[in-house]
Amino acid sequence: MFNHIVAACAAYIEKKVMHYRMPLPVEQLIAFALYRWVSGETYESGTSAFGIGRATGLQAVRDVTSALLQAYPDAIKWPMGRRRAQILRAFREKGFPNCFGAIDCTHIYIDKPAGAPSETYYDRKQKFSVQAQVVVDLDLRILDVHVGYPGSVHDVRVLHNSQLFRRAESGELFDATPENLPHGVVTRGSLLGDNGYPVAYPWIVSPYGGIDQGVDEDTRQKVARGCVERAFGRLKCMWRLFLCTHKTNLETLPQQFVVVCTLHNILVDAGIDFDENLLWEVDANGVRRRVDLGILGKGKAGGDGARTWKVNC
Repeated sequence: MFNHIVAACAAYIEKKVMHYRMPLPVEQLIAFALYRWVSGETYESGTSAFGIGRATGLQAVRDVTSALLQAYPDAIKWPMGRRRAQILRAFREKGFPNCFGAIDCTHIYIDKPAGAPSETYYDRKQKFSVQAQVVVDLDLRILDVHVGYPGSVHDVRVLHNSQLFRRAESGELFDATPENLPHGVVTRGSLLGDNGYPVAYPWIVSPYGGIDQGVDEDTRQKVARGCVERAFGRLKCMWRLFLCTHKTNLETLPQQFVVVCTLHNILVDAGIDFDENLLWEVDANGVRRRVDLGILGKGKAGGDGARTWKVNC
């Protein structure tokens, strides 16, 4: 798989070797960028292990990020054709006809940002973070990502400012054959979301939440919607830079997160297994616990002000 990625990206990186004092092999540049995203190591320790300078490491990550986005422009895309039919069939079998995926947000924890109003990045867990909104299918493949809003911003506001929302509201996003549902509802497509999303959006199917007749429906919805949490687990535990709190550049973080989502899809499509032991950690008291995936529930409303990056809608 590494050789496949190198071959796909080489043409986009080789043009840039003049940025470095000594031309470095493309393989080394890509290996360092992947190591940075997988390990979460600081640039200081990571570049030392690779025998390169910090400035070279920074430039390598920027170049590899750009190369991956150019080499795999369709790795994250809204389903069409055969894949679309497979997704709709899979959700129908779960009891949700015309469902295209599940939607949720995850928080990417960062150090206190410099040069930005830090209070807008302060989330409900009293950590600094950036939000990423993701839509996934039952195979854990990422269909859409919108990243960059500060951690204090409510998930609904992130949704409102995404192209996915605009396309869904305009009727462009969902194109399945209209289907009649109970209570006179007609749907051409929907997403599964938690109960933080308003019922005013007919294209987001959320739990009834405490209504007796909806208990069985809520259970089925929760089970099907679990694919988005599993996707976050695989994504952030494989690419651990985005699991741990780290110092970051708010201008480049969104693109790098989209890149690891791209790599996530490449590995899913290739059938690469995920070691679920990575979902666990041992705390300071020696107690084994699940890692924090940054799924905070619905936060308070907050300000904007971040650079955002979206794929695909």
